[in-house]
Amino acid sequence: MTVLTSPRSRVTKTLGGSDAVTLLSCYVFLLMIVPSSLVVGSFGAAGAPSALFAGALLCWYLVLRQNSAFQLDRGKQPMRLAAILFGCSIVATYVSANRSAMSLLQQNAADRGLIVVAGWVAVLLLAADGIRTADRLRTLLRRIVAGATAISVMGMVEFVTGSDLNKYVVIPGLTVHAQFTDLMNRDGLSRVTATTAQPLEYSAVLAMSLPLAIHQARNAPRALRLRRWLQVALIAVAMPMSVSRSAIFGLAVIAIVLLPTWPKRDRRRAYLALLASPLLVWLFAPGLLGDFGGLFSQIGTDSSSTSRTGAYSASVPFIAHHPWFGQGFQTFFPQTYFFVDNQYLTSLIETGVVGALALLTLFVTGWLTARSARLAAVDAQTRDLAQCLAASVAAAAVSFGTFDGLEFSIAPGLCFLLLGCVGAAWRLAGGRGRRDHSYSAG
Repeated sequence: MTVLTSPRSRVTKTLGGSDAVTLLSCYVFLLMIVPSSLVVGSFGAAGAPSALFAGALLCWYLVLRQNSAFQLDRGKQPMRLAAILFGCSIVATYVSANRSAMSLLQQNAADRGLIVVAGWVAVLLLAADGIRTADRLRTLLRRIVAGATAISVMGMVEFVTGSDLNKYVVIPGLTVHAQFTDLMNRDGLSRVTATTAQPLEYSAVLAMSLPLAIHQARNAPRALRLRRWLQVALIAVAMPMSVSRSAIFGLAVIAIVLLPTWPKRDRRRAYLALLASPLLVWLFAPGLLGDFGGLFSQIGTDSSSTSRTGAYSASVPFIAHHPWFGQGFQTFFPQTYFFVDNQYLTSLIETGVVGALALLTLFVTGWLTARSARLAAVDAQTRDLAQCLAASVAAAAVSFGTFDGLEFSIAPGLCFLLLGCVGAAWRLAGGRGRRDHSYSAG
């Protein structure tokens, strides 16, 4: 039997359906492969190619929402609601901050913050509402893992050679805008960054990607199994090369979330891999284990720990001055004030109680939605994918407690994209209590 489709229906399928994954794949490439230090000069810090592309995606999403012929999902979606609430909290912060005089530097930063948040929300919404099938979702997640693998390999090369590979990347039309940080070296060790701005962002990006790589490896066909497990190994081994405790915390969170849900045989293999991992790290970088031993033995007394604990008391006057909406998103400059290295505390300063609660709501909603998708799924592979997405959300939430995640570009961009994928997985798994994967036209 031949099924006839009208030209309008063919356009609908192309523009509102699988093309969302194509657009988001372009975003992943710009986000993870193009060094975050390269920007369009006239836009300054807001000119990262991924940020500009995300802004275009917002316009695209709004156009699609205006026409019911384009099959964006219009049904109940918890991630959409959480993202809109977060975006509204940033807008409220922006309005509140502009009620009083701001320096030109802070005003520009507040404008830039509004632009980047709009892009992050757009990426989340397009993923949550525009990915039409489970196969297309898995395609996007494979591309995210491929990007993380590329970052891992680049980090390993930097660790071995001791050189910054970004300085060899020249893209016509882009200029260098370096992120201000004091974390590029620790105890004489060079800390890798690859395309990210600093080592903590590097470890956070890999931590968010690792659960997805594990899912793909565990469910890979025999012909691709070796390749998929190689990706897992590269990402896992590269994380400690950031020489940060955050990398170990991220690995621990992933293990805590994933291992209890695996069959006994897989858990035993995972335990053996965990026991063997220090040996693998020692073979690749003999001195790294001793460095981590020193890092954990110095918790509470080293400069990194004292800086973080000191930030709590130093932040109190800033929070008290603007308790509800903060002083303005991305206006708390470490070079002017001090390093916080805790996004939740930074959010209290910059966006107040309202913005900090909105950020927490975003992560809690992501976790609960992923868990709901696992409960709604009817097959083991989909349940495992939902649990791995939950692990990615947990890794992001923990990582944001160790550095100012929203002040950078790659980590928050990936985080919002994965939260959108959580929404898509929930919808496609039947999270609304129905097993069909149709869209609501209302």
